[in-house]
Amino acid sequence: MQRYDRLREILALDPERDYEKIYGISTTYEFPWDFTQALGFALYRTYAVPSIGQLLARTGEFTERAQKRYDDTVLILDAVGEHGMDAEQGRTAIRRMNQMHRSYDIPNDDFRYVLATFVVVPKRWLDDYGWRPLSEPETRASTNYYRALGKRMNIQDIPETYAEFEEFMDDYERRNFAYDKGGYAVSEATLDLMASWYPGPLGTAMRRASVCLMDPPLREAFGYPAPPAALQGAVRGGMRLRGRLIRLLPPRREPRFARQSPNVRGYPNGYRVAELGTFPSGCPVPHGDEATG
Repeated sequence: MQRYDRLREILALDPERDYEKIYGISTTYEFPWDFTQALGFALYRTYAVPSIGQLLARTGEFTERAQKRYDDTVLILDAVGEHGMDAEQGRTAIRRMNQMHRSYDIPNDDFRYVLATFVVVPKRWLDDYGWRPLSEPETRASTNYYRALGKRMNIQDIPETYAEFEEFMDDYERRNFAYDKGGYAVSEATLDLMASWYPGPLGTAMRRASVCLMDPPLREAFGYPAPPAALQGAVRGGMRLRGRLIRLLPPRREPRFARQSPNVRGYPNGYRVAELGTFPSGCPVPHGDEATG
């Protein structure tokens, strides 16, 4: 297998019809690490919107149980991607998301914004740091994937194209990014969690590196000072160098799912998708749902 064979496979597919297959190839064969990082940063961006940051801080889930919330988010999204939106595990994962969201009064525009970050941030990440940019069919497939997921989440007025998602996200951030102590608390808990994945001083370095990867509007919304230009240049240059090195490696022959990340630590004995997340009204006992992990 040659380095660009997967891309040739993608180009032979129809992103309007085969969007789940294309998205699966992109996320588990071509860019598994990058998509995991980019989707993490996509979710992180949403904390800078006060209505979202305040809600997450108020529940305490992202500040007091950050590892579990990270694990649950990764595993729920991973189940949808791995099994498909209409498969039993995929439907169970989407149902869990909807059950959790219904516990709170969340405006439709906040839902649309979060969905937009999942479309836009990975493309921008890969265009900057990937071993190749995201191709046009992959961009269309990703857009269609999240449009389909958004419809199953009952989100209204979903943008139709990548350009519309991008315009909506940028405009929403211009109008809504602002400092809020709740959002700041969730940000700090998230950066502390990421630092905890690395030993000693390396964790501190990774925390500083994360701030270097933030764009100015995001960083300013959390009240973080601008990092030294030399440090920021080194971090971003190192990320681009990583992409060039990955390009020289042989293509991945087996899929790499997000649930296989060493940063997912809360379920060493496996898990049931139906039991992931929070249950404000109590957790029903699932029957017939296969354990995973």
